[in-house]
Amino acid sequence: MRASRLVSLLLLLQSRGLLTAAELAEALEVSERTVHRDVEALAAAGVPIYAERGPYGGIRLVDGYRTRLTGMTADEAEALFLAGVPGPAAELGLGTVVAAARLKVLAALPPELRTRASRLVERFHLDAVGWYQGAEPVPHLAAISEAVWESQRISIDYRRERIVTRLLDPLGLVLKAGVWYVVALADDQIRTYRVSRISRTEPTGERFERPRDFDLAGYWAESTAAYERETPRTAVTVRVRRERLGRLRDVVGQRVMDEAERLSEIDEAGWLVLRLALDWPDEIPGRLLAMGPDLEIVEPASMRAEIAALAGGVSERYATG
Repeated sequence: MRASRLVSLLLLLQSRGLLTAAELAEALEVSERTVHRDVEALAAAGVPIYAERGPYGGIRLVDGYRTRLTGMTADEAEALFLAGVPGPAAELGLGTVVAAARLKVLAALPPELRTRASRLVERFHLDAVGWYQGAEPVPHLAAISEAVWESQRISIDYRRERIVTRLLDPLGLVLKAGVWYVVALADDQIRTYRVSRISRTEPTGERFERPRDFDLAGYWAESTAAYERETPRTAVTVRVRRERLGRLRDVVGQRVMDEAERLSEIDEAGWLVLRLALDWPDEIPGRLLAMGPDLEIVEPASMRAEIAALAGGVSERYATG
């Protein structure tokens, strides 16, 4: 693992001072070319490392440079490295910064904590995006991040049914299930905007006063709970094959299945009846059609007719193609 090798190189230089590339290569069991690449990586991460040319030259750290970190427990060291999500950090323009910070912290840890932190990075990886969902394009995320950090007012164009222009005081960024949102003051109200729908971002040159009592995490928890509580839900009764319940969970989500009301026992043919509460009424027929012949909508009758029309249209399209 390269991070561990970089730390080993750094610690060798700290303990032994000036070393040639050949000596470092022998100690690390790598080529001299790899040593030079690693030295460049350390320098890019902000470590004060340099090479002295000449017959008595070599590679060394600036005199007095040390990495020290005390008082950290094993659990804290592991949690610190588990917290890094490289994809979102890169989208924020902080990928290199995060990598450099982790390297410096790793080098500063005592040997036993360094081993545990390195092992965790090797064995756990966090991927914030769901299956079959490519990351949304967010070309304005870095600019919005800077505006959040600097308390800069921005003007944006936002896509709804049409393009609207808004003046925002951006208070924070939230990553939810692989999707970025900016929480901002707009027209004296705190609102949430999906970053991928922002087509233009322009700083106004004005700074704003951040509300002293604003708590981003608290606001997000309250607003998402309110959204889920207040969004109208549609009751749909379905017949589904028992062996396809897992597929139905993939289509409607775990929460819907946890709250599903079971209206019948499994019959001899392996079917059971469920009542589902769904919060995306416009999409229900199309999504449930993906279950094919393994699911039948029983009620409401209007939705049953709509999915029948969809299925008929699909059948007609392929019959005439």
